[in-house]
Amino acid sequence: MTSSTRLGLATLVALGLGLASSSTAARQAAPESSRATAVFAGGCFWCLEQAFDEVDGVVETISGYAGGQLANPTYEQVSSGRTGHAEVVQVTYDPSKVSYATLLEAFWVNVDAVDGGGQFCDRGSQYRSAIFYASDEELRVAETSKQGAAAKLGQQVKTEIVKAGPFYRAEEYHQDYYTKNPVRYKFYKWNCGRAQRLEALWGKTSKQ
Repeated sequence: MTSSTRLGLATLVALGLGLASSSTAARQAAPESSRATAVFAGGCFWCLEQAFDEVDGVVETISGYAGGQLANPTYEQVSSGRTGHAEVVQVTYDPSKVSYATLLEAFWVNVDAVDGGGQFCDRGSQYRSAIFYASDEELRVAETSKQGAAAKLGQQVKTEIVKAGPFYRAEEYHQDYYTKNPVRYKFYKWNCGRAQRLEALWGKTSKQ
């Protein structure tokens, strides 16, 4: 499905922003002092939100943009492919319950790591897969994890590992899209071929 089609679907439901996300609210118990954040890109941020929301120890996921040059970009600007940004998800998690390495395991089985031209039906650098590291330790863990993914797939992994820069929160209608608009979300995900490709790559370990 094209970016313009996705934008059209999202716009149709912009008036429904008052719907609360019970999945996010249910995970707010962890005190802020015990939280950490990680940023990942893997094509459609709606789909990455769903994948990480189901990882034990994840407190919150926020769809946004990172990796580009333009400050405070809009969805329309990012989806044009001219800002350098990728669609990303910022994952807030409790390190006492889930490690960064475990988050990476969840990340790999939810991306097409051998595709360097986008993800599934969404093409272009704005839909690239990437890991944005915030420390030397995260870089070390990410590089080790990438080597493991390459060994499992038996192919070259084209996912980028890059130093984290500014994260920009996406428009509110993108947040928790899969819970606010389940029918439209499932229609998009299936027609984009995401679940089918992930199963072909990784088996039934990813979120279908």
